[in-house]
Amino acid sequence: MAGKKRPASRNHATSQTAGPSRSTRSSARRSDVPDIYREMLVEAANTNSPERERPLKRRRPGQRNEQPPKKPASLQVDPKIDNAEEDDDIQFEDVPPPAATVQTMYRDSDDEEEDDDLQFEDVGLVLPSSNLDYTEDGNDGGGGDDNMDLELNFSRTTINTPKTADRRKPMNKAEKDRRIEIHKTHLLCLLAHVARRNRWCNDKVLQDDLQDLLTKKMVAYLNPRPNLTQFGRAQSLKDGLQQAGTMYKTKFQITERGIRRALWADNEEYLQNYQLPDDAESPMEKPDFREAAKTLRGSRDIGAQLYCALLRSAGVEARLVCSLQPLAFAPGGPPLGKPPKKKGKLSIEEQYARITKYDSSFESPAATGSPIRRRLGHPNAAAFQVPTVPTAGSSSRQAPPVPKKIRESPYPIYWVEVLDEAHQKWQPADPLVTDSFWKPQKLEPPASDRENSMAYVVAFDADGVAKDVTRRYTKAYNAKTRKLRIESAVAIGDRWWRKALRTFSRGFTTDLDQIEDNELTAIELREPMPRNVADFKDHPIYALERHLRMNEVLVPGASPSGTVGAGSTGPLEKIYRRRDVRIAHTREKWYRKGREVLGNEIPAKFLPKRAKQKVDAFGDEMEDYDDGGTVGTPIYTEDQTVPFRHPPVVDGRVPKNRFGNLDIYVPSMVPEGGAYVVDELAARAAFILGVDYAPALTGFHFSGRQGTAVLHGAVVAAENEEAVRAVIVGLNDHAAELERERRTREVLKAWRLFLMSLRVRQRIWADVDSEEEANARDATEADGDEAMAHTHDLEDEAQQSDTSDLSDEAGGFMVDDDLAGGFMMD
Repeated sequence: MAGKKRPASRNHATSQTAGPSRSTRSSARRSDVPDIYREMLVEAANTNSPERERPLKRRRPGQRNEQPPKKPASLQVDPKIDNAEEDDDIQFEDVPPPAATVQTMYRDSDDEEEDDDLQFEDVGLVLPSSNLDYTEDGNDGGGGDDNMDLELNFSRTTINTPKTADRRKPMNKAEKDRRIEIHKTHLLCLLAHVARRNRWCNDKVLQDDLQDLLTKKMVAYLNPRPNLTQFGRAQSLKDGLQQAGTMYKTKFQITERGIRRALWADNEEYLQNYQLPDDAESPMEKPDFREAAKTLRGSRDIGAQLYCALLRSAGVEARLVCSLQPLAFAPGGPPLGKPPKKKGKLSIEEQYARITKYDSSFESPAATGSPIRRRLGHPNAAAFQVPTVPTAGSSSRQAPPVPKKIRESPYPIYWVEVLDEAHQKWQPADPLVTDSFWKPQKLEPPASDRENSMAYVVAFDADGVAKDVTRRYTKAYNAKTRKLRIESAVAIGDRWWRKALRTFSRGFTTDLDQIEDNELTAIELREPMPRNVADFKDHPIYALERHLRMNEVLVPGASPSGTVGAGSTGPLEKIYRRRDVRIAHTREKWYRKGREVLGNEIPAKFLPKRAKQKVDAFGDEMEDYDDGGTVGTPIYTEDQTVPFRHPPVVDGRVPKNRFGNLDIYVPSMVPEGGAYVVDELAARAAFILGVDYAPALTGFHFSGRQGTAVLHGAVVAAENEEAVRAVIVGLNDHAAELERERRTREVLKAWRLFLMSLRVRQRIWADVDSEEEANARDATEADGDEAMAHTHDLEDEAQQSDTSDLSDEAGGFMVDDDLAGGFMMD
């Protein structure tokens, strides 16, 4: 059939003249058939042609094949046509078929059409509601085809998504610098506080009150005899401390909360109505401290301080030790939290706690009697009184008040160190909190402790000398504790901390100090290698390649000291010594340090290229990435550089760059045969002498992205240095002389005016008595006071007029008939 349709089409193309009746009938039929059906018939005819009978394309992964070619028979095209004449008429329609390339590109399968529809659906990434009912054939239950029939209701279905922790805002450089300054200030305040309490422990009146607590046996143990062996003397001291500590712990009562860890608030609103806890330690003066020694009541901190005074009263060399709790400078610590809400209704336990145990006004359920009387079943039961059972505890004696439990860290803030003279070592003693002696490892709190953090442990002697003994009590000083200290925050943090402690030093080092320094250094060196990857960051001894900074590289041939893995399944990483890490810089940075890179040196590392900032037509900055060029910026280590040398000064001629000056970033950059004169007048002096010179460029001052050269001093020939300095001295003397003359003229002018005023006054009061002059002076002062008061009144009226209604004003000024041009009319 398809072969017979092709010739018919050619005959139709050759014969252009057709009968009018035939053309009319075909036109009438075409008008009855919609265009969409005609296009479908043409597509069906093309599908039935032999040329379309070819294998399908290879199916893509995840796609379904098109409908098999045997399905077009189900279109039932032939039954819709009455005769073969209609077939010829429809086939002769001049309808262009759709391009195959378009179909292949956009509609390779039915799945792509469905995907395109899904892209335009504005549906959130949530599960569909369970209240949508569908029939088996896939249509909705209502059977309507209107869009309003389909309603999505998500109110009944709530998806419980896990609550994620609120991520804190990252800290910028300005905020970090501010926290570092606050951290330093807080440290200095805490040091002053501990030093003051240490002085109070030396008070004689205080020690006399506490010395009565010790027995003669305790004092004998605390002061061992010299004829005992080394072990015997140490054991005697330890036994005396244990006996004194047991006695002191039973008599001292903790009633307040001591110092705890200082925390940052996440929001400033939390600090507006912040109040200290009711059980917080109240501020103390020296008389209050003495009163606490008599009553033996206070916080744990007061107890440790009084215990130190107790041992000093017995002749024991004791130090007051405090673990300082400053505000942290690094993010990630525990926050302060929201302030507690005000309590509304009291709970049942609190209500019963407020009722006195033997209060006669409290009636039991049996005393109320109304429900019981209603259940007696007698008509006159309402008048019946239920007898009360007398209790055995009806005495007037009240129960003693139960002390309120104070929740604090299980690790102390204050404790005492005692000198073991037999071994020349300081040993800790803490009888109140941990009840431990000679055990420094029991005093370090864990990292999860919210109330206590051990970063700075300072011990104060009786003479006020302070000593940093943090390394004695921390297990991982280099791996963990050092990151909480000022040494890891800034480059000169170690120097700043030593300078802060220098205020509490004695000025010289004793033999005992040297022994203690060696002990602390040995403890630090015996610290084992960290066991997790996070502790290797910024470690002073070990380093991982992943933690190296951008300008840090390993020396060639560095041998690893071990391996560590990130977890049980992570790959092993090599551990290197920190001494094998070198700092690398670019050529420009080495040049500013007075060094230059040797020729033919291979870069130790390539830094990634940064995006260049460009300004568009609207003034906004945009990033422009340079695709060409090298892989990145090469950097070199110090081993690949040598000191930079300018060309020497020859015949008094100083070398210069293209800008007419000379780069002198460091003193070693001064050329041979030249001299660098550091003075603002050096260039002027050389110019006056007529010798050759070059202004010294010592750096750049940056304002944003623009840098301005800083010129300070000048470089001249060495033989002209003395002359230039002499001229500078002369210029300074001349400037000082001019300044002296100017000040002299100003002073003489003031004295001339003063003398002329005295002469005028003398002429005026020449023939007037002294009494009359005094009266006139008083009147003049009174007139001056009245004028001043009148001036103030005018100013007040002007201010009131400014705030009055502007309806009576014109041009911003008050319209008044008594004023003309701003002056008072007489």
